[in-house]
Amino acid sequence: MMQLYPVGVVKQWNEKADYPGNTMQIHIHDEFSAGLKGVENCEHLWILFWMHKLSEEDREKLQVHPRGDVTKEKRGVFALRSPMRPNPIGLTRVRLIKRDRNILIVEGLDAFDESPVIDIKPG
Repeated sequence: MMQLYPVGVVKQWNEKADYPGNTMQIHIHDEFSAGLKGVENCEHLWILFWMHKLSEEDREKLQVHPRGDVTKEKRGVFALRSPMRPNPIGLTRVRLIKRDRNILIVEGLDAFDESPVIDIKPG
């Protein structure tokens, strides 16, 4: 049996004046905060997150039109970067702007607010 434990959660950030662009916060849960040691030395990070807004119906689709363009032939989801997939795991390479205790401020994350973060890797 496989189990996933969210290590944190994505938060929209309204204090963007100091950091222009697509900036978001990742709040790491206290029990995983020791895993952040040294992360501030990374310029980029890979963020794996659960695309929690996909419906069960979306997860059953195995073929979709690339980028939703119905003029293009359907392809398998494993050949595309489509969010429609059996296990809706998102992967984005972000720029680490700042670490503040258990909060990471990142640029370029394409996750929704409250998306569970399932892992972080140096990138």
